[in-house]
Amino acid sequence: MKDSSKNITSIDDYIAQFPENIQEILEQLRKTVRNSAPESEETISYQMPAFRQKGILVYFAAFKNHIGFYPTPSGIEKFRKGLSGYEVSKGTVKFPIDKPIPLDLINKIVKFRVKENSTK
Repeated sequence: MKDSSKNITSIDDYIAQFPENIQEILEQLRKTVRNSAPESEETISYQMPAFRQKGILVYFAAFKNHIGFYPTPSGIEKFRKGLSGYEVSKGTVKFPIDKPIPLDLINKIVKFRVKENSTK
């Protein structure tokens, strides 16, 4: 799905490389993060979309069967209970492509990360 030979320079470039159904999910996620952190900047880091505000807030990426969401280990730990229905590791959550993304939970995680970064 991802063509890493392409030089991705914006979130628009990143999203455009996927089929329409995945683009819709990625745009929903992007909009949710943007609304949760209106002062953040969009960037590409490690060839993934990321939002930065006094440091990276979150990353996300599309894969064959899931959307990877990377809110740092602290974001995972703080919301572990809400994330319990998903495959979770130290800094990653995998949201299955065939299920709705929990946008309310993402909103809370991003707001937590904004607060956390502002106290650094």
